[in-house]
Amino acid sequence: MNTAVLAFRQRLRRVPLSVIVVSVIFLVIVTLAILAPWVAPADPAKQNLLARLKPPGFELRGVTYWLGTDDLGRDLLSRTIYGAGVSLSVAVMSVVVSTLVGVTLGMVAGWFRGKIEIVIMRMVDIMMSIPAILLAVLTVAVLGPGFLKLVLVLGLTRWPRYTRVAYAQTLQVSNLPFIKASELAGAGAARILFHHILPNIAGPILIVATAEFGLMILMEAGLSFLGLGIQPPAASWGSIMSVGRQYLERAWWIVAFPGACLFLLVFSVNVLGDWLRDEIDPRSRTR
Repeated sequence: MNTAVLAFRQRLRRVPLSVIVVSVIFLVIVTLAILAPWVAPADPAKQNLLARLKPPGFELRGVTYWLGTDDLGRDLLSRTIYGAGVSLSVAVMSVVVSTLVGVTLGMVAGWFRGKIEIVIMRMVDIMMSIPAILLAVLTVAVLGPGFLKLVLVLGLTRWPRYTRVAYAQTLQVSNLPFIKASELAGAGAARILFHHILPNIAGPILIVATAEFGLMILMEAGLSFLGLGIQPPAASWGSIMSVGRQYLERAWWIVAFPGACLFLLVFSVNVLGDWLRDEIDPRSRTR
């Protein structure tokens, strides 16, 4: 048998069962989000007042509403599937924005030092002294809701964590012999930062990005729940639950199913992030 196949099987056996389970959950949610136009049984924005606030399994004119309906008779299953795509899209794009900004500033501060380092790291201290969710709420309230605005707000409120990690890692890597050799060979700062330092600090940054991914999903849901995120009729788990809280006693399913999906997604991301951290940095297991 091929050596690579044997090595893959041995590594797969070392993966905990919990990681495999949450990986399946995560992949199922991502797959449903990507294939939403084809797997969703109905148009998530289509209203049917005759089917208003109906429980899971309700049938009307040959149509089965497997997760019930909301206050406007819209199919909750379809809205939940489309809501997964919204949450994942916002989280991915926000993480990309915060990673690009934070890592770039962190590497610049760690490499050039001096006044640049002082200015950037004091900005980090100021940003981290303000609760991210409060800053996001205030910014969205001023700028107004919207998909792109939400992505920018979330991304630009979480960059300091990446900056601190990139700064600390850059300070360590910049003193290694191969970096000094690159300097002596005449390599410019941009080449050293992005071709030599960045690949060597990618591991810790990936760990931070994984943890931030789950947080971005929660923040998007929280802002949408408050009416500051994704706006109706677009489907978002937070906005669905915000509507459902008004009918919690008579239509619990409007809150329960999107809330369960939100819990499973964030839980799976956090478990995968913890496992990834232990794989990349085994020393973290003993901390």
